[in-house]
Amino acid sequence: MDKESFEFSIDRGGTFTDVYARCPGGKIRVMKLLSVDPANYEDAPREGIRRILEQETGVKMNGEVDTSRIAWIRMGTTVATNALLERKGAKMALLLNEGFKDLLFIGNQARPNIFDLEIVTPEVLYKRVVEVRCRVIPALPGRCKLVKDSWRKVKGSTGEDLFVTQELNEEKLKKDLLELKRSGIESIAVVLAHSYTYAEHEIRVGELAKEFGFSQISLSHQVMPMTRIVPRGFTTCADAYLTPHIKQYLQGFSSKFKDNLKGVNVLFMQSDGGLTPMNSFNGSRAILSGPAGGVVGYAMTTYGKETDLPVIGFDMGGTSTDVSRYGGSYEHVYESTTAGVTIQAAQLDVNTVAAGGGSMLFFRSGLFEVGPESAGAHPGPACYKKNGPLAVTDANLVLGRLLPEYFPQIFGLNENEPLDKPRTMEAFEKLTNEINEFLIHEGLRSESDKMTIEEVAMGFIKVANETMCRPIRALTQAKGYDTSRHVLACFGGAGGQHACAIARSLGMSTVFIHKYAGILSAYGMALADVVEEAQEPSAEIYEKSSFQRLDERLDVLAARARKKLAEQGFDYLQINVESFLHLRYEGTDCALMCSPKLDSENSSESTKHGDFLATFLERYQTEFGFTMPNRKILVNDIRIRGIGRTTITEDKTLPSFSKPAKPEKSTMVYFEGGYQDTKVFQLSSLLPGHVIKGPAIIMDSLSTLLIEPDCTASITSKGDIKVIIGKGIRTKVTIDLDAIQLSIFSHRFMSIAEQMGRILQRTSISTNIKERLDFSCAVFGPDGGLVSNAPHIPVHLGAMQETVQYQMKAFKGKFTRGDVILSNHPSAGGSHLPDLTVITPRRGTTGILCGQSWSSR
Repeated sequence: MDKESFEFSIDRGGTFTDVYARCPGGKIRVMKLLSVDPANYEDAPREGIRRILEQETGVKMNGEVDTSRIAWIRMGTTVATNALLERKGAKMALLLNEGFKDLLFIGNQARPNIFDLEIVTPEVLYKRVVEVRCRVIPALPGRCKLVKDSWRKVKGSTGEDLFVTQELNEEKLKKDLLELKRSGIESIAVVLAHSYTYAEHEIRVGELAKEFGFSQISLSHQVMPMTRIVPRGFTTCADAYLTPHIKQYLQGFSSKFKDNLKGVNVLFMQSDGGLTPMNSFNGSRAILSGPAGGVVGYAMTTYGKETDLPVIGFDMGGTSTDVSRYGGSYEHVYESTTAGVTIQAAQLDVNTVAAGGGSMLFFRSGLFEVGPESAGAHPGPACYKKNGPLAVTDANLVLGRLLPEYFPQIFGLNENEPLDKPRTMEAFEKLTNEINEFLIHEGLRSESDKMTIEEVAMGFIKVANETMCRPIRALTQAKGYDTSRHVLACFGGAGGQHACAIARSLGMSTVFIHKYAGILSAYGMALADVVEEAQEPSAEIYEKSSFQRLDERLDVLAARARKKLAEQGFDYLQINVESFLHLRYEGTDCALMCSPKLDSENSSESTKHGDFLATFLERYQTEFGFTMPNRKILVNDIRIRGIGRTTITEDKTLPSFSKPAKPEKSTMVYFEGGYQDTKVFQLSSLLPGHVIKGPAIIMDSLSTLLIEPDCTASITSKGDIKVIIGKGIRTKVTIDLDAIQLSIFSHRFMSIAEQMGRILQRTSISTNIKERLDFSCAVFGPDGGLVSNAPHIPVHLGAMQETVQYQMKAFKGKFTRGDVILSNHPSAGGSHLPDLTVITPRRGTTGILCGQSWSSR
């Protein structure tokens, strides 16, 4: 970096846009703007860059933003995600084999919201469908009895033989493409059967489409060369649908900079946690562009530096909360569903729950509910002074956990007013009256025992916390990890207000909050590496005879990735290449992307790239609790991840300070049991060696950190905050029906049932279970009564309770942990013979029982 240049890292989130800038002389500037504020600016990221440049140089930029002193811009954005959610992508057409016109409309048999009274099929992304007259099928020697002499035999890239049963009819295709062009279609997705291994037809279709002038042509074998045409088709459609929208945004973003950012190194964050040049940023790899920066941020600043334990990332923003895990390497998933569209692409394993600072608060049918609806950035929560609804931010404000005097005055219609606590109090008073009326009418409360505004606000905070704990348990407990053996890294504008409560609920003893926690996603992009990935399908059996072929293919992909990174200016020492094999047991479709375990003791199973088998077996055992020693292991795909290392300037070690920290003031904050006197500190005045005992509030310009009673915060040598969680005050649980406790425990029991279903689905061989979810998982009480059931097939549930209670009588309640009972007889409470019910006692004879039931068809 030139010492006179500026470097910008930006995260454009759903509510706020965060800007982190390295300025000349090593000065750091940070800024937070509303992502949507049409009355004051067109584009928040560009506005942030403009403001910092003006403040640092003293030069006004009313027209184009001067780029002469900008070294690079790194950016993550939700523009692709929002376009997918709101269905505001490009007008596009789908081209696929003749006879498969409705393939993506039908999709698969998955029914994620099976209990909804009205099931709405997700809207498809394409406007038109063209059936391409061509066909390729696997040769299947000895199994295909319809082979004709006229069929041309070809070899696929996986080494498998295929038959071309119908050659490409170019004349028909040209007529169809001309009609599409005349109808205004500019973007097309081409998805042909088996093109992941035999791509010649797709390549030719793409060449013809280019001759007709289509601006975006997404070919499925290039977008994601993997088996399973339905998710591959969805991914290609998403690419064709979103990429033009992204390009349009990038053009608009660049147009207000001098020379359209010519000469500036502009990189965008991809879903996999790697940066890519602006002209390579595409729709299928942009869904997690923003959250990925936060994962990189806490991974680079916490793991291996502040702790050797794996880290749970807790990113609570305005619209939602993203949780993830880092244990030394980034954990990716290769198939995810967003807004009803299944996408096959490498994405960081980030679980999102609709509970952020802007999540709306409801009292429905006697239960406290948080979200999933969000007030967003506009109008925002009630305290934003834009006539918004009550949200989690308002609840924290009522309880004294947010201090308006420390907040930037960016609210109101003219973006120049502070948070409005009186307006929030008025709205909460109205909601509290409605809740008390309901509770008194139902006989759950008396006139002398009405809930206060603070009790109601605290109730919503507790429900929000439990809602956010569910995806954390899914990332840890559901995959065989002990949640308590992790450190919680909290960041995002709202994360610090909930950090201690979340950690205590999960049994975690340590919370880490970076000094840039309020903008950690933006800061993470400054630390991120540039990534080039290459992937190819495979049909190999993982055995010694295939090792040489796998090695050769991995070497070819690695050379390709190195070349692309070298073209971007990275030298040999800055480039690192990681190898992966996508492995699964024969007969299952739960493949795990495995990196090699080097220096493995089992050298007989090793290729020169390391032992992939050891990694696969270890992960399978950890996640599912068993392995299948006598079953073949197949290689679905081979993958290379080339990494161009970013030069990171380490934060300076600050001198320690022995004198106690001085609070700026004291305020009253509501906790369990009532208000407590709480000291307020400014982070800028705290130094290493300072120890702060809760209750306390630590403020900075980006976020608010609440140190709860019985918790202790200390300042690290880098100026970050480490919090040790105490046991806290245990609240007395009574047998009286309580709306808040009922809301909390419904989340906890539902989480258990959901985790059971997730494991059953992923380890299953049956399509009935994998896609149709033709099973039920439930939790039962000591009397065999149904406590909670996950959203699976409801037909089993009525019989399952009867089955559990029958077995309890038959065994006279004498269960021990580890017992497994299998029942499928109608006289034992079952519904009919094809249904199997498995019952497992979890805590002897007095605790909960877990049941699973599924169809054997």
